[in-house]
Amino acid sequence: KIISDFENGNIDILVGTQMITKGLDFDNVAMVGVLNADSMLNFPDFRSYERAFQLMMQVAGRAGRKGAQGRVLIQTYDHENEIFNLLKANDFKGFIIRQAQERKLFGYPPFNRIIGITLKHRNQRKLDDAALQLSNIMRKIFGNRVLGPEYPAVSRVRNFFHKNLLLKIEHESSMHEAKNILRDTIEKIKYSSNFKGIRFVLDVDPI
Repeated sequence: KIISDFENGNIDILVGTQMITKGLDFDNVAMVGVLNADSMLNFPDFRSYERAFQLMMQVAGRAGRKGAQGRVLIQTYDHENEIFNLLKANDFKGFIIRQAQERKLFGYPPFNRIIGITLKHRNQRKLDDAALQLSNIMRKIFGNRVLGPEYPAVSRVRNFFHKNLLLKIEHESSMHEAKNILRDTIEKIKYSSNFKGIRFVLDVDPI
């Protein structure tokens, strides 16, 4: 009903989440605003710039759909960030080239594969101890390929605390062997008396 009212001109301003950008096509939109774009850019994920650029490109495409030129306003404290110049120039290719250079430099996909490990438990202190022990063991085996442990942006879901680690694996290395080492390591931690009840979730090449 809200979307229909906006489309029919009964509502002049529509405020919403990222869902507004997904598949909605309005004829009468003259201006689109993105509030606090920095929160997307600074999200702790190597894909944050990719997702932010995609979202802001989609949002920009919602303004001025019927011939008349629309306006797009983006709120940021980092107006000198190169991503905004690329957006204004509609330079998708340039953005991809820069992202590829950064990902290659820091060993992220598509140049490396990754395994995400999430630990879950109701007791936060027990979770912290288990995550620290796992990361210490992993670093002895995999060295600086290990990132974390860190809390995700939403660190508690249904009374379970979450903590994440990330393991980078070069394409020439054996992913199968890395997974076997991880499973053996996790099994030892899981069945120790101190860490019973800890849940471990492995995600290979998380999307």
